[in-house]
Amino acid sequence: MAAPPPRRRNDGILSDPIDLDGPRNPRVQHPTVPARPGLVVKQRGTPITGVVVGVVNGYLHVKDRQGFEHRMTMLKGGFEVAGKEVTLVEPRGVAPGTPQAAPPRTASGSVAVRNAPAQVAKASRILVEGVHDAELVEKVWGDDLRVEGVVVERLEGADHLDEVVRSFAPKAGRRLGILLDHLVDGSKETRIAATVDHPHVLVCGHPYVDVWQAVKPKVLGIDAWPSVPMGEPWKEGVMRRLGFEGESWQFWKLLLGKVTSWTDLEPPLIGAVEELIDFVTEPAGA
Repeated sequence: MAAPPPRRRNDGILSDPIDLDGPRNPRVQHPTVPARPGLVVKQRGTPITGVVVGVVNGYLHVKDRQGFEHRMTMLKGGFEVAGKEVTLVEPRGVAPGTPQAAPPRTASGSVAVRNAPAQVAKASRILVEGVHDAELVEKVWGDDLRVEGVVVERLEGADHLDEVVRSFAPKAGRRLGILLDHLVDGSKETRIAATVDHPHVLVCGHPYVDVWQAVKPKVLGIDAWPSVPMGEPWKEGVMRRLGFEGESWQFWKLLLGKVTSWTDLEPPLIGAVEELIDFVTEPAGA
């Protein structure tokens, strides 16, 4: 019996071990970009987009919108920056394995994105009840919202919420996030929120009578917000018990000026705003 012909190389795609890393000299040359902290990147082949935290022992660390940190291999052409395929490299002047200085943070605790290009406003929106809510959200989450291209607008009260939702005409890629005060069992706001039933609308809130109360009292040097009896205007009652003589807008400016970051806010408000940001920035079809 004749011996079988010698096995040739390249008989087919399974004739030799597959080189998972591809050719040593690929024809496509991707530009290299230093993986500096704060750089916005997308890992190709995955849905992960986030900001670079640093490079440790040759691995890239990226924090996504939800705050999760991912450890990634810096493959050639493995990332996108500003929509372009690139190869990320360790920044020059940093010895391999040397921990990098912690990147700057925004008031919300996110990694600050340096020199981020201006974003065109998304169709999706976040609505808040009044000017104080809007100013507090802007102070703590403003940098994040500008990077995401999300606009915050005022409801000027929740009584006409159903009309606002209908007028907005939410749909995929045009989501509506709504932040309400006093979202507790039996409250007017909770009853109003229950009337909203739409897959592209999310209503979140906090349990406080007013957004003032969502600021930790320690920023004013007090242990707790004064107790105001039901039926008495809450803001005026608070100012009177604290001995503040002036208008409510003056007290608010004083209070807002003492807020420096998310750590000055109560967890229910933080959680509600973060959930709304995640909801309105979720890719269409997700």
